[in-house]
Amino acid sequence: MHLTLAQCRVLSAIELCRTAALGGHVDVCRSCGYEHPSYNSCRNRHCPKCQALAQEKWIRARSARQLPVRHFHVVFTLPAELRGLVKFRRAQLFNALFAAASATLLELGATRLRADLGITMVLHTWTRDLRFHPHVHAIVTAGGAVRGDPARWVASSNKYLFPNKVMGLLLRGKMMVALRALHARGVFADFNAFADPQAFEQLMTRLASKKWLVYAKKPFRRAMHVLQYLGRYTHRVAISSSRVVAVTDDAITWRTKGGKTATTTPVEFLRRFVEHVLPDGLHKIRHYGLYAGANTGKLELARAGLDSSSTPVASAPTDPTWPALLQRLTGRDIRLCPVCGATLERVRVAPTARAPPYAVAV
Repeated sequence: MHLTLAQCRVLSAIELCRTAALGGHVDVCRSCGYEHPSYNSCRNRHCPKCQALAQEKWIRARSARQLPVRHFHVVFTLPAELRGLVKFRRAQLFNALFAAASATLLELGATRLRADLGITMVLHTWTRDLRFHPHVHAIVTAGGAVRGDPARWVASSNKYLFPNKVMGLLLRGKMMVALRALHARGVFADFNAFADPQAFEQLMTRLASKKWLVYAKKPFRRAMHVLQYLGRYTHRVAISSSRVVAVTDDAITWRTKGGKTATTTPVEFLRRFVEHVLPDGLHKIRHYGLYAGANTGKLELARAGLDSSSTPVASAPTDPTWPALLQRLTGRDIRLCPVCGATLERVRVAPTARAPPYAVAV
């Protein structure tokens, strides 16, 4: 298979992550002689080893904007008929999915509640067995700021946000409009499946007859729970190291769902993994409505107008250092010697190897 430059970079970054090739430091205890080398991380957003601190920093940053209200978790999924087209033009189709899903929620908020919702969305492209399955997770306020008077808050039902069927119909309609626009601009001109002039219209006919999957989970009771839950989604990668249970020269086995496992050859495992590498520059986390960066003023008016008895988002110290964050996550202060408790001295180590050149194809 041919790899894109982005996919090559990801595989190379993961291979070199926390090895001597990236340099690092040695923690030395002058009291008892303890020494421990620590190598630098690659910080690639697809690396399963580099997300814990990034997740914690994101949660703390977003806590300042989170409203103290219930939130629904809504999932928008593209039908299987579009997966080949998504692989062909990932950035354009992912952007279209974000636009269609957010417009669906904002339109229903405006027509049914006469209010502006707060929405945070994150893109996922995988199933537990690493199959390609593009979908968007949305965390949505259970209500919104009244249009024209954002200091007033109108709550949605505690049982559901909007009917799933209505959201599915709107998503389908908006995505089909977007697909026609992309087709008219020639974005799909080189797609092999559209060699037949009628193929695009045939696809659109099949899409129009399908039920598009949208579902909403029960709302969260506490605002901080929303951030903790969403933080796991925003910084989750296709597979974490903890899910891999066995690796040999011939097979890789990892946990899926319900205690089950999946096993493939190493090449097939890597093929599935790189399918979930996002195009360079594509933002997988996006904010809309009250949570959009441009609506800070309206967001603060909504916050001020909410009932003071609402559960507040837990505050966090400003700009914590990464050792302090790591201590919060692991319970260990890496600045102290684990043997005698004395303060460790850090000695920097230069990289010992250069990353190998990227190959265009494997």
